[in-house]
Amino acid sequence: MSNNTPKSPHGGTDHFFENPVIGHPAGLFVLFFTEMWERFSFYGMRALLVMFLTSTLANGGWEWTREQAMALFGSYVGLVYLSTMMGGYFADKKIGYRWAVVVGASLMTLGHGCMALETSVSIYMGLVFLVFGNGFFKPNMVSIISEIYKNHPEKKDGAYTIFYMGVNSGAFFGILLCGYLGEKVGWGWGFGLAGIFMFFGLLQFWLAQNIFGNIGLKPVKKDAAATELALDGDKPNPFTGGQLVLIAVMIFLGLIWIIFEPAKKISNGSVDIFNWDVGGLMGNNFTILVALALFIGLLVYRLLKYSVVTRDRLIAVTFFAILVIFFWAIFEQSPGTLTIFARDYTNRILEGSAGTTFKIVNALMTVVPLGIITWVLFKLFQQTFKKFAVANIILGTSFVIIWGIAFWMLKSQMAEATLEVPASWFSTLNSLFIISLAPLFSKWWESKYNPPANVKYAIGMTLLALGMACVAFGASSIEPGAKTASVSMVWLILVYLFHTMGELCISPVGLSYVSKLVPARMIAVMFGIWYLAVAIGMKGAAKFGENVDKIADEKGISYFFWILAGVSLAVAVVAIVFTPIIRKKMHGVR
Repeated sequence: MSNNTPKSPHGGTDHFFENPVIGHPAGLFVLFFTEMWERFSFYGMRALLVMFLTSTLANGGWEWTREQAMALFGSYVGLVYLSTMMGGYFADKKIGYRWAVVVGASLMTLGHGCMALETSVSIYMGLVFLVFGNGFFKPNMVSIISEIYKNHPEKKDGAYTIFYMGVNSGAFFGILLCGYLGEKVGWGWGFGLAGIFMFFGLLQFWLAQNIFGNIGLKPVKKDAAATELALDGDKPNPFTGGQLVLIAVMIFLGLIWIIFEPAKKISNGSVDIFNWDVGGLMGNNFTILVALALFIGLLVYRLLKYSVVTRDRLIAVTFFAILVIFFWAIFEQSPGTLTIFARDYTNRILEGSAGTTFKIVNALMTVVPLGIITWVLFKLFQQTFKKFAVANIILGTSFVIIWGIAFWMLKSQMAEATLEVPASWFSTLNSLFIISLAPLFSKWWESKYNPPANVKYAIGMTLLALGMACVAFGASSIEPGAKTASVSMVWLILVYLFHTMGELCISPVGLSYVSKLVPARMIAVMFGIWYLAVAIGMKGAAKFGENVDKIADEKGISYFFWILAGVSLAVAVVAIVFTPIIRKKMHGVR
């Protein structure tokens, strides 16, 4: 890729802050909108996938059981995050951050296009393209942000929170519009719309890439003297041949498990490569435990090779990653158990004044955030239109289309006398609350009241527990084994409010801590390892989802949510207890 923007003296990044947009470099908002359209496509498709798989053949679905659908969904989302390590490696060592983003966006565009065809082969092909596309795309967007802000660490928390607002803007409109098209018009229309806006994101990033100066270009091999000058006096610690073999074995065992574990459920047992045991451990459990043991052993061995400061900071990152596993395993009940709760146990039929009120509220929910994001777009135009006119025109065109689809959806809903709120609609609340609350949390993290890292995690997990307690209390009247109920929508709204505030305390600031604690030469790979923790959490969430019916039949669905609330609260206590230890290991990083 060409670059016409001169690099600042001595490799500095101060020039990015000379003409800011809302207090931050314009490049942050180019990434903001690129990520927005990628998340639009990802969450738009995700909102439809489980419903498509479980819908009847008459309604165009595959008529799978919930257990089968959640098994496939969990492995797909897990593979999405696992593939980030591959993308991080290729970006760091081979092609650079920018080409990685372009390759990822291209593969995801192909993936959504395949899914729009709705055939068995095209759906599976689409999921494969999406897995690899996300692997190249996801870790490298945040790596570019890390480079932009490397001389301004005090602004990183705010920058990642704003970036996270873009993530959730895309998720909100993706779920809202792709979900509506998929449920009301046809699954292929929802899948296809996701692909169209991924393509817009790709074009916008490609045409505006020079705004990043020299950041993210193809890596240049450093000379020996420069390589010796690593953070905190560390010397290079490359992987040995034996370690690479161990990594290959871990990857092989992990892939075998994450692919064939759901295949057994989907095929009703006809595809079962784990039909054996070792010392009482079934084949699938033994396989993943061996992979996990090898990973932990290699991690500990490599940590011992670094200087004290670097090692301690990497231990802190590892501790936060463990907390993140529990967070996502509970938070990501949204596309599974919470959607099931919305579909089967929540009163979603609105008539008369209730229906009218919902239509007005939904219209405001759609138009106001879209208006705010459009205002950000105009702010970006003011700073970048002269240099990147074509990129801005494409970005503006995408917003014109979004406004048109949004008004069409609202007009269709207004014409309905009796309104049934789509089950997927509740998932939009998470993104809506983030769009609304992210600026407040960003200011909090930049103020003198910014709490320590462990306290942020403890607050987040406590809020997660409160959300689960709300839905558990709301479901307390549902008898064990009940297949339907008519619980108030208020409980789900409260769940998403508390969970969103918890997410803002953990997810965006977690990315910020990785970027501040990890040496620059390891940043993309460590983001990949961070996403490995997220992948484990996502698969854990799916495992919970696979068992919700069993627990609901025996002890009631309320009991299931109380369990999750208790686990969340326990993790919050652990975060507080380890505060002095982790603060010491961070060596002054806040």
